Order: sequence, then C-alpha cells, then structure tokens
Amino acid sequence: MASEEASLRALESLMTEFFHNCTTNERKREIEELLNNFAQQIGAWRFCLYFLSSTRNDYVMMYSLTVFENLINKMWLGVPSQDKMEIRSCLPKLLLAHHKTLPYFIRNKLCKVIVDIGRQDWPMFYHDFFTNILQLIQSPVTTPLGLIMLKTTSEELACPREDLSVARKEELRKLLLDQVQTVLGLLTGILESIWDKHSVTAATPPPSPTSGDSGDLLSSLLQSPSVAKLLNQPIPILDTESEYICALALECLAHLFSWIPLSTSITPSLLTTIFHFARFGCDTRIRKMSSVNGSSQNSVLGQERGRLGILAMSCINELMSKNCVPMEFEEYLLRMFQQTFYLLQKITKENNAHMVKSRLEELDESYIEKFTDFLRLFVSVHLRRIESYSQFPVVEFLALLFKYTFHQPSHEGYFSCLDIWTLFLDYLTSKIKSRLADKEAVLNRYEDALVLLLTEVLNRIQFRYNQAQLEELDDETLDDDQTEWQRYLRQSLEVVAKVMELLPTHAFSTLFPVLQDNLEVYLGLQQFVVTSGTGHRLNITAENDCRRLHCSLRDLSSLLQAVGRLAEYFIGDVFAARFNDALTVVERLVKVTLYGSQIKLYNIETAVPSVLKPDLIDVHAQSLAALQAYAHWLAQFYSEVHRQNPEQFISLVSTALEAITPLISSKVQEKLLLSACHLLVSLATTVRPVFLISIPAVQKVFNRITDTSTQRLPDKAQVLVCRALSNVLLLPWPNLPESEQQWAVRSTNHASLISALTREYRQLKSSAILPQRKVQLEDTKVIIHQTLSVLEDIVESISGESTKSRQICYQSLQESVQVSLALFPAFIHQSDVTDEMLSFFLTLFQGLRVQMGVPFTEQIIQTFLNMFTREQLAESILHEGSTGCRVVEKFLKILQVVVQEPGQVFKPFLPSVISLCMEQVYPIIAERSSPDVKAELFELLFRILHHNWRYFFKSSVLASVQRGVAEEQMENEAQFSAIMQAFGQSFLQPDIHLFKQNLFYLETLNTKQKLYHKKIFRTTMLFQFVNVLLQVLVHKSHDLLQEEIGIATYNMASVDFDGFYSAFLPEFLASCDGVDSNQKNVLGRNFKMDRDLPSFTQNVHRLVNDLRYYRLCNDSLPPGTVKL
Repeated sequence: MASEEASLRALESLMTEFFHNCTTNERKREIEELLNNFAQQIGAWRFCLYFLSSTRNDYVMMYSLTVFENLINKMWLGVPSQDKMEIRSCLPKLLLAHHKTLPYFIRNKLCKVIVDIGRQDWPMFYHDFFTNILQLIQSPVTTPLGLIMLKTTSEELACPREDLSVARKEELRKLLLDQVQTVLGLLTGILESIWDKHSVTAATPPPSPTSGDSGDLLSSLLQSPSVAKLLNQPIPILDTESEYICALALECLAHLFSWIPLSTSITPSLLTTIFHFARFGCDTRIRKMSSVNGSSQNSVLGQERGRLGILAMSCINELMSKNCVPMEFEEYLLRMFQQTFYLLQKITKENNAHMVKSRLEELDESYIEKFTDFLRLFVSVHLRRIESYSQFPVVEFLALLFKYTFHQPSHEGYFSCLDIWTLFLDYLTSKIKSRLADKEAVLNRYEDALVLLLTEVLNRIQFRYNQAQLEELDDETLDDDQTEWQRYLRQSLEVVAKVMELLPTHAFSTLFPVLQDNLEVYLGLQQFVVTSGTGHRLNITAENDCRRLHCSLRDLSSLLQAVGRLAEYFIGDVFAARFNDALTVVERLVKVTLYGSQIKLYNIETAVPSVLKPDLIDVHAQSLAALQAYAHWLAQFYSEVHRQNPEQFISLVSTALEAITPLISSKVQEKLLLSACHLLVSLATTVRPVFLISIPAVQKVFNRITDTSTQRLPDKAQVLVCRALSNVLLLPWPNLPESEQQWAVRSTNHASLISALTREYRQLKSSAILPQRKVQLEDTKVIIHQTLSVLEDIVESISGESTKSRQICYQSLQESVQVSLALFPAFIHQSDVTDEMLSFFLTLFQGLRVQMGVPFTEQIIQTFLNMFTREQLAESILHEGSTGCRVVEKFLKILQVVVQEPGQVFKPFLPSVISLCMEQVYPIIAERSSPDVKAELFELLFRILHHNWRYFFKSSVLASVQRGVAEEQMENEAQFSAIMQAFGQSFLQPDIHLFKQNLFYLETLNTKQKLYHKKIFRTTMLFQFVNVLLQVLVHKSHDLLQEEIGIATYNMASVDFDGFYSAFLPEFLASCDGVDSNQKNVLGRNFKMDRDLPSFTQNVHRLVNDLRYYRLCNDSLPPGTVKL
C-alpha cells in the first residue's frame, strides 16, 4: 500500500498548497493540470477509494468524489463490469460507515455519486438501489441519511439532465412513479409519528379567555368540529434530531410534489400532517420563548421550528400551483383551503395583547412570503373552482385577506397583497361580463368587501392617515422608470380604478368628498398670500402648520391623480347616466387650475421652500393632468350640446385656456410647463372646438410662438405647443360638414405659422453649401435640430388624419422639405445631423408620401441611393459607432415604407433597393457579430418579398386553371436565391433575437405565399434549411426557441414528407460525426414516420437528445475501446 499511502500524502500537500492564499495563479494552474491528468487515468478510482477511507482532509475527499462523479457520468460505458460491481458495493458501505462523522457537504456529495450510479444502472445492474434507500429510511438510526438519498434521487432521476437517452428518461420516471405510493406512505408515517410522540408529552395549558380560537367563522370554514379540534391542539416542542428529520421529510415532499401528478396517493392524512407543520410558522410563542430564555441555543431552535412552517408551506404551494386537478382530487383541495384559512385566521387574529400587525412582524419573513404565494395561487388558479362550493365562505375569506393585506409589516408584502386583490377584481369583472344576467346578485355578494377595500386603499395613499409609512418611501431613485413612491401610488390607483369599474357610484361617492376636503385647504391658501418687497409670500410659518400643509398638498396631488385615473368610467355608454358627477369633477378641476395660475402659487415664497414649493408646483401640475384626462369626456360633451346650448361647454374650455396661457413661458418650471402644454394639445387634438382659434388666449400663444424676439421654450415644450397650434388649424372640426370647415382660411394661417417656425432653417439653404467654421457649424446644427424636431412632430401627429389635413400640412411644409433634401449631401459626414434628417424623412414617408407625389419621392430616394455608396455605408456602420448605425437603420426603414407601397409607382426602384441590400449593406454586416443594422436589413428583405411577390413569381390565373397546379414562372432568380441564402446564414449566428425574427419572417412567407412549396425552394433549399435548424437544436445554441424551431422544421418537412424520410433523414444521420453506425440505425428507427405536428416535433426532440447522449457516451470511452 506504500504507493497509495505516498500518493495520499502527496495529494494532501498539493491540495493544501492549492488553497493556500500565497499560491500564485500560475502554480494553481500547474496543480490543476496535474490533478486533471491523474483523474483521466484508467483505474484512478481505486486510489480515490483508498483516499476516501483513509483521509480526514476535506479537499482530498471532495477531489476524490469529483473523480468518481466524472467516471460515472462521462466514462461509465467503458468501465469493466467487475469494476462497476466493486464501486457499487464499496461506495454505499463507505457512506454507511462514515455518514455520522463526514462533513455534511462531503456526505451529500457522496450520496449524489451513489444516486448517479443508480441513474445509470437501476434496476438492471443495481437492483437493490431503491430498496436500500427505503430500508435506510425505515431504520431509525439511518432515517436522515435515507431521506437525503431520497431527495437526491427525486432531483436527479425525475428530471434528469440530458446525459441520458429519452427512452431511459421515460423508464426512470415510470420506475419512480411506481414507488410514489410507498414513499409517500413512509414520509407520512415519519411525520405523524414524530408529531404524535411529542404531542402526548406536551403539557396542555388551560384555555385562557382570550385564546379561544374556534369562532363561528372557523366552524363555517372547516365544516367538521373534529378537524377544528385537531388543529387546535397545542404545537409540540420537538427535540433537535426530530426537527432535523421533519425538515428533511418536508423537503423530500416539496420536491416530489413538484413532479408527481395530483392523485389519490396524496392522502388526506398526509395533507393534514403537512398542515400541522405549517402551524409552526404562525406560532409566535416560538419566537417569544427563544427571546425570553435568551440563550443562543434556544433562539436557533426557534428559527429551526419556524423553518418547518416554511417548508410545509412550500409543499402546499407546490400542490397549489398545479392547474390540472382530477375530479377525485377536488375534495382534497377544498380541505386544503379550509385548513390554510384556519392558519390565516390564526395569523390575523386580534386580541387585547396583540395587534395583527405586531403579530405578523413576529413571524418569519419567508413564512409570510410563502403564505402570500399561497393566497395568490388560490385566487389566480383555484378561486373559480372553489367559489361554487356552497360550503366555502368566500366573503369571510375576503375579510381575512383584507386584514392580512392591511397589516403587512413591509411595503413589498403590501404590494404582493395588492396584486392578489387585482387578480380577484379581474376575476370578478370577467365573471360579471360573462354572466350579465345575475350581475346584481354577484355584485351584492361582494359589495361590502369592495367598498371596504376601496376606502382602505385610499386611506393608505394619504399622509393624513398613513404618514409614517409613506415617508419611508423613496421618491428620488428611479427603478424601471418610476420611484418607489410612484409605484406605490400607481398600484393603489389601479385597485381603485378596478373597483370603480365594478361599483361606479360607490367609488365616486367615496373618493369625491375626500378630494373636496383637500381642495378646500388649497383654495383657502389665497387668504394667506401677502405682498412683500420681492413678490408674493405665503404667510404660513409655524412649523406644525407647514407640516400639515405639506401633508394636505401631497394628499391633494395623489387624489387628483386618482380622479384623473377614473375619467374613463364617465364616457361612452354611461356618459348620460354619470353626466352630473363628471360635470362636478370637471368644473372643480377647471376652477383649481385657473386659481393656481392666477395667484401664481408656483412662484410664491414660502417658509420651507425646499418642501412647500415643489408641493405647490406638483398640485398645480397634477390638476392640469387630471383635467387633461377628461379630454375625451369634454369631446363627448361637445358632440352632445354643440347644436343646442353650448354656453356651459364654451365656458369650461375658455376658462381652462385662461389657466394654461400664463404657464406657457420659459420662466415657468418645466414640470408645470409640460403639464400645461399637454393639456393644450389634448384640447386641440381630442376636443377640437370650432371656436378655439378665436379665443384671445390661444391667439396670444400663436403670437408668442411666432415672435422671434421672445425666448424659445425648452425643446419638449416648444414641440408640444407647435403641435397644438398646428392641430388647431389642420384637424377637421367635429360635428360640422365639409362645407363649413373653412379650409381656405385655415390653410393660409397654417402656411404662415410654418413659415414663421422655419424662417431661419430655410435661410440655411444658401449658406450651408459653403464650408463652415466650427462655431458656425454648431449654430447651424442647433437650428436644424430645433426645426426638424418640431416639423417631424407636426407630421407625425396628423399622419392618421383626413386627406385634406395632410394636403394642407404638406403645402405648408413643401419648401422646408426641399431645403432638407438640398442640405442632406452637405451633412452626409455629420452622422448626428444625418440621423435627424432621416428621422424627418422617415416620418414624411410614413405620413405624407401620397401628398409628396411620385416625382419628388423618386427624387428623394434617388438622392439617398446616390449618397449611400458602399464607402459611405462602411464609414457609417464601421467607424461612427451607434449614431452611424442608426443613420443606416433609418435609411433602411424609409426603404421599407417604399417597398410596401401598393401599385406600380415605386416598382422601378426594386432592383436598385435589392442590390443596395445584397451587394452593399449585407457584405459589411454579414461577418460582424454586432446585431446593429441586421434586424432592419432583414425586415426590409422580408418586406421586399412579402409585398412584391410577383416580382419573383409571375403567376397568371389562366395558366393555373389550365394546368391544374401550375409551376409558376420564376423571375429574378439570382436575387431571390441570394436573399434566401442571407436568411440561412443568419441562423448560424449567435444573436437569438435575429434568429427568432427571421424564423418568423420565413414562416409568415410560407403561410401567406406558400414559400416552402415553391419549386426553387423545394428543390434547392428546403433540406438545407431543415439541416441548419436541426444542427442548431443539437448545438443547443438557441435553446429558448426550441418550440419555434420544432414547428418550422415540421412545416418545411411536411412539404415533402417522402423526401424527408427516405432521403434527408438517412443523409443527415450519415453525416453526423461522433456516433457509430449502430447508434445511427437506432436513431433512425426511433424517428417514427409520423405526419402530425405534435408527434413529429416530439420525434425531432428525441433525435436531438439521443444524438447528444450518444456523442457524450462515445467521448467518454477510453482510447482503443473496441465497440462491437
């Protein structure tokens, strides 16, 4: 044994050296190579067996087990059967002898290695593998070890990795399913016996007057006093060993439940037992006990016992998450819900000493999370199933859920509960829509619960009731484009809106008085405004008053958002029924916005400027935004009253405009300015009153925008105001015939508006052609940016409107468009300017191509095609970074619009567009790994094919009638083949988004134009594509798209199944390397000649899995192995 002994000592010193912090990386690599070479030797396992039994060095044991793991998972086929038998008998003996003394991670690794052998050899060569595990579990001394083995077996055999053939995977699952009943029986027995053994000895305290748990609700939930009595037993105190065994048993159950189907082998007694353990999580005495006794031993014990509750809830949630419930299991489910709601009642029970919130705070966070998960699964998966049981009290359940929600100790917990309410409200809404007949009955059942929910959610967003919690929320840091406070408010308002949809009158009468109270405070501020030397000051200085004002303003801001969110429930069919409520709201909002603008609260001096000034600005901005939300209501109001007495409507709109105009100034804070601009846009675009243009306030804005001497507004605001003014002139007035639209006057006014906005830009035409100094160039760039952003927005906003509006728009813009085209060549090397110009042209093509007319459109395209030479494209894509790529992408987008145009107008451009794509752009990007430009290029190629199919395939109706299925004439074959080849190449690249997009394009062309059936595709490309797709599956490079690839493969193969089975499949298998001929025959035999989609894709995935498995096996055989 000297050599083994010496090897062990050498290995120990190598391991110690490897993990020593002074060892260099260079030396670590040397040691690693040495160890790898040792592991690859045939027979290295014998040394490792000796090392395992003779060393106490953790590193050495871990290394030895890794050698075994590698041997079993990668080289087992080539190991002589005598050696296999020896390994199968030695490793379990080793485990039995040392399992008590080994560190847990070594013991677990050893268990996994033994299970790996079972995965390969059970039951044929290792017939007692599973019986050994069952025996270990049944023998008290080795129960924990048996449970660890069982859990590892469930993990490794039920859902094995792909190093097994499909047949073996199916065999293992079947073998395990045969054992399920026995295993579940054993686990039930273990848990029950430990519970019973400790329950007997637990001293039962006399019932105290406050601890009576069996109220009326409970008996109505449980239906049977015996179960209630059972669940009321005191929780036993377990010793550490018993707790450890219970934890292992529950972990096993959780994993088993993740893959076994719901069936009667999950017995009522097992479920009841799991619920007993779930009570450990909601027993606050455990925490108390550990804190009173103070010793760390006890607090660890308390945590362990809490953990049993968490594990039990994990088991319950695994069962809950299964949507497919057999009939015979429904009753068990009902029983599970009843028992869980018993727990919920226990958690949310109030008594004098204990408020619900503090009780929830004492429970383990993870337990609360699991419990919330349970409630979510109950509502989303099972509520529709359970609600119909008369013995299940849904309303009482909602009362418990209500308590649980509003006593959550953390914000995240509260959010999760609001999600559950949202699911419930969605369920209720869809139920009512599907059963309109008994709508009232359903609503009456839940009305009280919904009103309570609404009131409480509204209270929760108000500082008046919930200041301490709301001040903890962060309103600075953005996460997913919203701060924590905004997310809190948004989620709360979604719940409010959903209740409003179900109970409009209740919701409104709950919300409006609260809004009214806060409005009174705000409108009353006027009396505290005093004039000081520097301006106006708010004369509220006492700290307490400032704090109260701050809270009231924050609440007003939230409630204004709530009122805005509800606007959609006053329009459409219910307009007349809810008219008075909406009118009240809109009148209040108009009054508030005007008040804010008149007394200029946004510019006022306050005692605490850092707090109160942002509050005042926010309220003003939110009042404008809330009014904007009612634009659709105003539009409907207008259409109802425009003939009779429109005075009330005119007064609302005019007053709103008086509130807006003073705010359109570069001196006003941007938040407020933008709110005013958005409201102006909505009035001009959605409401469109005929008298808008004649209101002095609007004329004032016109003058301000067209007067070059006033300071320009910030970019965003300038764009919005110009959009509003343009729309006032361009959009048809509602409710009026064409003859009364006054287009002539409006057209003249629009032309002069655009002329004023583009004055400086049009003057560039003469100067920009000349070389410019740097300062001058920067000024020019600013003018281009400012003008094009406004023009682009104007075009975009009318692109879906009537022809007349678009005609007038283009007439006004015509000169500026020509200037842009003239400037384009001068700036071709300034990619930031080219980017903006192409954005503008893209918008023009999308919105006004008909108005631009064919000759000018041709001129634009020709200019672009001439400018984007191969050199220019290469410069943009390769050297100018993301801006350069964006320029090329926008150019391709313009071409996408052009090739989609129906009719013959732009067909002459097709050859040059295709040659630009295939000869100039494609060669530059084909070899680049970066996804830039590729998606746009392939979309353009798809559009060329999709919208210009006749360019490639000429088919005459007559010919197809005469010849039955006519072979179509093919034209431009070379271009078609080049495009298809580019698609094929794209499937060999790693970019998964491009792969998905292009696969979708091919499938669409097949659905719409029968691409795969075309002769050229069928005879020269079909099986090349199938081959590429199968290779992609084998290489697992795009695993997320397995399903899509499987379906596309089927659609291609189904064009010529005979060819697929007789020629392609044998050729494909013949060309596969890494598998021998016998294995190829098996792969071919296992691929059944099915012609339906599900069976075919199953065969494809089986082929791919088994091919990978055989390669893995063959790689692991020792060199020189003779295969028969």
